[in-house]
Amino acid sequence: MSDTNEPIIVAEHLHKTFPNGVKALRDVSLSVNKGEVVVIIGASGSGKTTFLRTINQLETVDEGRIVVEGVEITDPKTNLTKIRADVGMVFQHFNVFPHLTVLENVMIGQILVRKRKKEEAKQIALEFLSKVGIADKKDDYPTNLSGGQQQRVAIARALAMHPKIMLFDEATSALDPEMVGGILDIMKQLAKAGMTMVVVTHEMGFAREAADRIVYMDSGKIIEIGTPDDIFTNPKSDRLKQFLSQIL
Repeated sequence: MSDTNEPIIVAEHLHKTFPNGVKALRDVSLSVNKGEVVVIIGASGSGKTTFLRTINQLETVDEGRIVVEGVEITDPKTNLTKIRADVGMVFQHFNVFPHLTVLENVMIGQILVRKRKKEEAKQIALEFLSKVGIADKKDDYPTNLSGGQQQRVAIARALAMHPKIMLFDEATSALDPEMVGGILDIMKQLAKAGMTMVVVTHEMGFAREAADRIVYMDSGKIIEIGTPDDIFTNPKSDRLKQFLSQIL
C-alpha cells in the first residue's frame, strides 16, 4: 500500500489513435505514487492495455507525455533500455523463452541488461523461483509446465530484475480457473511488500482487496477513479454502474 505521496509515474494528456482509426486513448492523465497499487478495470477495448503498455513505451503515444522516476520516457532521446529494466511487465500470454530452461529464463535478463555475473544471476533466479513456488522446476523447459507455472516463471523473471514498478496485463486471464488463485496470491504478496503496481484485470476480488485506487476506463477515457469502496459501493457515473452490474 502507498506510503508516500511521491509520484513515480506521471502520465499527462495521452492521446493514441491506431492506424485503423480506433482512438485507443483520449486525453488520459494519471499519477501513480511510489508503493501504490493501481488497478485498471473496464470492458475489452476500453484502452486499459494500451495505456499500460505506454508506461514502458511498448506502445507510443501521438500526444502527451509520460514521466517515470523523473525521466520523460516519451522524449525520443530517452534511453528506454534503462527505464524498462526498472519496469517489470507480466503479460496475459507468458512470453517465456521455450528454448531456455526455467532457470535460464530467469537469468537471461539479469545477465544481458543488469550485467550481472552468471553465478549472481543464478542465485537471484533461484531465490525468486522459490518465492513463486516453482524452484523444483528450475531445470524444466516451459513446454513441460502448465500455464500457471509458466506465468510464475514470467513473474520470477520480472522480479529478478529488481524492478521499481511492476505492470500486470491480464496476468490471469489465459489461465485455467484453478490456476488463477495462486497467481493472484503472489500479486497480493507483492502489493503488501510495497511494490508499486499497475494492474489491468477482470478479477474484481483482487481489485477490491489489493488496490489503493481503482481506475475505470471506457472508450479510451478515464471515467472514474476512487478507492475500492468508492468504486464498488458508491459508483458515480452511469457507465461504471452499468459495467459493474454486468460483472458483479
